[in-house]
Amino acid sequence: MAEKKAKILIVDDDPDILVAIGAVLEARNYEIVTAQDGEEGLAELKKEKPDLMILDLLMPRKDGFAVCKELKDPRWSKYSDMPILMLTSVREEVSRRRYELETGLSLDVDDYVEKPIDPFLLVKRVENLLKKGKS
Repeated sequence: MAEKKAKILIVDDDPDILVAIGAVLEARNYEIVTAQDGEEGLAELKKEKPDLMILDLLMPRKDGFAVCKELKDPRWSKYSDMPILMLTSVREEVSRRRYELETGLSLDVDDYVEKPIDPFLLVKRVENLLKKGKS
């Protein structure tokens, strides 16, 4: 029997990105759950309990910065070990710095992938984070 692959929550307001990333990861037998903004992402997180979250930084309603900040709240502590892979169309150091300036907190994500996304790089990062999460 094949081992059950991890469940991945993809949160992005761009339907094309959801489809593209979903297709790449489903081809690797990951179970995919999607959400179109941070509010929906947090609701899916509670409902689906994914092994990994791929989170876009810039979204309407609740962006990736706000989701990360909310996940620091003790009410979300059972998800504190879940790796977060941040999607960003701005350079990593710029987004990290903006978050630190706005919140006084460091952006506690496990890795970044810049858009446009290289599918092979994405799969490699996902596999590495999931391995780390199990150790």
